[in-house]
Amino acid sequence: MASEVTDGTAAGEANGGAAVKTVAFTAVKPHLFVECSKVCDAVAFYKSAFGAEEVNRVSHPKRKADQELPVLLSAEIKLGSSSILISDVSDDSTAPGKAVGSGVVFCLETEDIEAAVETAVKAGAVSEGEISEGEGACCGKRVGKVKDPYGVVWLICTPTAKKGGDVEA
Repeated sequence: MASEVTDGTAAGEANGGAAVKTVAFTAVKPHLFVECSKVCDAVAFYKSAFGAEEVNRVSHPKRKADQELPVLLSAEIKLGSSSILISDVSDDSTAPGKAVGSGVVFCLETEDIEAAVETAVKAGAVSEGEISEGEGACCGKRVGKVKDPYGVVWLICTPTAKKGGDVEA
């Protein structure tokens, strides 16, 4: 499903004599930055903790001759139907502010929260508090919280009920 963006006019209308261009987005891929040279470890952790699948890997082409292992520019993992890019924070990275794991929380939906939290902890995450229940739970009726070895917080919750009707932004 593509999301379309225009300049505020209806598609096909002229704006001062110029045609309006519509841009269609097909996906949003969060880009997660981890401590320098920890991308491979992070990918292995996300595979072990959350059952992620690695779908792509891009290595730095100039570093292969200089080092035994090439510097990984990015790895793309798939969790459910979502993709996440993971990169090292390094001097030449595009990380805004060069911050590791700050300002981002991921929410994973599952029916078996206890098993998901247990699997993440066995893989190296730290459980933060007890599983919350009730209407106060942020993203579902029940939610558990873990912090991965790279400082990223993951909320593991029951799927949210899909409500019918239009949603206003």
